[in-house]
Amino acid sequence: MKQMSHIDNIPSTPGKFKMEKSIHRLRWHSSLAKLTFWSFVFLGLIFVMFFRSPSSSASLPSDLSRRSLRTSSWGGPAWEKRVRTSSKIRSRNGISVLVTGAAGFVGTHVSSALNRRGDGVLGLDNFNDYYDPSLKRARQALLERSGIFIVEGDINDFALLKKLFDVVPFTHVMHLAAQAGVRYAMENPSSYVHSNIGGLVNVLEVCKSANPQPAIVWASSSSVYGLNGKVPFSEKDRTDQPASLYAATKKAGEEIAHTYNHIYGLSLTGLRFFTVYGPWGRPDMAYFFFTRDILKGKQIPIFEASNHGTVARDFTYVDDIVKGCLAALDTAQKSTGSGGKKKGPAQLRVFNLGNTSPVPVTDLVSILEKLLKVKAKRLIMKMPRNGDVQFTHANISLAQRELGYKPTTDLQTGLKKFVRWYLSYYGSGKKSDQ
Repeated sequence: MKQMSHIDNIPSTPGKFKMEKSIHRLRWHSSLAKLTFWSFVFLGLIFVMFFRSPSSSASLPSDLSRRSLRTSSWGGPAWEKRVRTSSKIRSRNGISVLVTGAAGFVGTHVSSALNRRGDGVLGLDNFNDYYDPSLKRARQALLERSGIFIVEGDINDFALLKKLFDVVPFTHVMHLAAQAGVRYAMENPSSYVHSNIGGLVNVLEVCKSANPQPAIVWASSSSVYGLNGKVPFSEKDRTDQPASLYAATKKAGEEIAHTYNHIYGLSLTGLRFFTVYGPWGRPDMAYFFFTRDILKGKQIPIFEASNHGTVARDFTYVDDIVKGCLAALDTAQKSTGSGGKKKGPAQLRVFNLGNTSPVPVTDLVSILEKLLKVKAKRLIMKMPRNGDVQFTHANISLAQRELGYKPTTDLQTGLKKFVRWYLSYYGSGKKSDQ
């Protein structure tokens, strides 16, 4: 108390006046009371935020991060047998691959291609309802007819991932599971952090501790180039100006991959996909919902940039993307760690997988009109500030040199294949309301 008394006697401005001890003590106690009061208020707010009833949290329809944690039952002798059978290598120099997001668009095509050449393939997917789950189930049925088992579970389920590696010593992981879509990030940002950052970290955590560690190829995105104005986009270009949260999470993924490569010796290859399209595609992509709405006679929004600038995309057919994915797997070097400990430098790569031929969205619509034999009702709109960029254009010279990547499908040919599938799957389009 002597020290406190000494402090109380020091005037706030030397030489002006001297305060009485009692006044200062009164003010000190008053301040303490206020501090205590606001501390309780703050703690109360924290309690309300973090300990609110489960029923109130469950009632939030937009909380997809919670919804995606749903995992069906797994384990048991019969389940393990299916996992081993699906993962069994059937070719002389084959590999055993865990494909996350296997019921997704690219995941289905990659899984099927690996299976056709005799590799062991096990899928993992949580079948969330970001878009119509029945389409994912149809893809699952397609793969299962080829003997590919898709485990229903979430990449954030550490116990499940660890169990899969306990059952099968995968040589490779093709990590395609992610929350996709640029615009949806404005509605449900937490789902992107949950899947694209949290999910990736969880996959890498399991892989780093596996023995042997697998080589990992994973899906980044052309979105990481963001506001970069230099074209075509090269892997050497800056990627520190993301235009959307989706892009930011993919950029974060690339930095996380670098970290796990540096610390744990994981072999990691990131693939920056450029606007993938084709049969069994995603309903949230423009070419897909343009087709649906043209057939239904609905208006389709066509964005234009400022000063009536053209919006263009480097549309890349899914079969070309698959060739790039398989080439990345085949050229991936082994991880150098064991049991979570790095034993030497490991491979770290990033590649653009695009078509190198940007096409204006207006041309895409014209091609669809000819293929569908229906005139589109075009609604020209200014590009909204929702994370979209005016154009994408891939420089694929590095992938050509290192992977032998060479896209061969032009947009006219690819859309013809897509429309043929779409009409076969949806018919007149009545099934495609979602």
